[in-house]
Amino acid sequence: MTDFFGGGALTSLRDHLLPGLWPMLVAFAVCALVVPVAIVLSRRIGLIAQPGGRHAHPNPTPLLGGLAMFVGFAVAVLIFLPNYQYMPGVLVVSGLAAGLLILDDRRSMSPWVKLAVQVFLSLLAVAVYGIEIKAVSLPGHHIVDLGLLITPVSMFWLLGMQNTVNFLDGVDGLAAGVIFIVALVLMLAAGELKDIDVVKLSGALAGTCAGFLLFNFHPARIFMGDSGSHFLGIALGMISILGVAKVAVAFALAVPVIALAVPIADTAWAILRRRRHKASVAAADLLHLHHRLQSFGLDARQTCYVFYAASALLGALGLTLFGHGRVLVVVVVVTLALVSTVVADLLQHAGWRMPAPFMRRLLGTSGSR
Repeated sequence: MTDFFGGGALTSLRDHLLPGLWPMLVAFAVCALVVPVAIVLSRRIGLIAQPGGRHAHPNPTPLLGGLAMFVGFAVAVLIFLPNYQYMPGVLVVSGLAAGLLILDDRRSMSPWVKLAVQVFLSLLAVAVYGIEIKAVSLPGHHIVDLGLLITPVSMFWLLGMQNTVNFLDGVDGLAAGVIFIVALVLMLAAGELKDIDVVKLSGALAGTCAGFLLFNFHPARIFMGDSGSHFLGIALGMISILGVAKVAVAFALAVPVIALAVPIADTAWAILRRRRHKASVAAADLLHLHHRLQSFGLDARQTCYVFYAASALLGALGLTLFGHGRVLVVVVVVTLALVSTVVADLLQHAGWRMPAPFMRRLLGTSGSR
């Protein structure tokens, strides 16, 4: 127990992670207060997701969750990072993502228009606000300056994060919960690097996800829509780039990549699958991993639990790069408990029985079951 609660560990937590707790709590509280307002506003302006088609929800559901999340995030960042060099860029770009994609929620954009918006947001972050990947590390601790590749590599990362979160948002509570976990992982990694500004940014993002989950977990009372998924994607992409300032990029970006390995792989396979069938990459289908899990028999909550467990386990694995080996042990235990709960619930609802006649001898009476 001294490994977890020794004086050195507690001092490190106080100095490097506690600063992220306050932005997290403020973002959580503000988002939780703003979401009910967003629900009312959505109904008044008619921004509602109607059931039917590929939408599994049974009732019309408000769609302004992305705006509420941005408000919670922005308030926390403005309070706790007023003088941070990259604060204007983070808020302007993520705010534009939350605002512009509301148009897609109201009236679906064509795939090319949506891609143009994504490229615009990524270019704005990189070219105007300087949120960019400048170098990569190679084996042997060699650092290579990207030079002319800085802009395309940085934009590719930000585009990838936007689309990964957008494709992930297919089940109540799934995207917000996974990004909450990944934001915590980034906060722990930044704390180990003593990058307090990124600790605060990550805490604010985690807090706004947690506040939104109060209303978005199944059965959802509000959806984040494309507005929210693009806000989360671009914000996560920018924060992870800013978190590599004190370490080689290949080393630091491995953490969010590992934590998001399942949705990233699902996104890559979706693109390949659609191209193979000569369909648009942006064409919606019901073949994502979360859809397949539900086809297998999992309900919305169980599907979320599987993704949460995978993200937490892989994120903890990524944190071992920063010396957080003890976190992995805790997460493995929690993950096993969560997975066993889902499996037991599936067995119970499916009515499966495992024949074990030898157990009768352990029960005192021959007629007992």
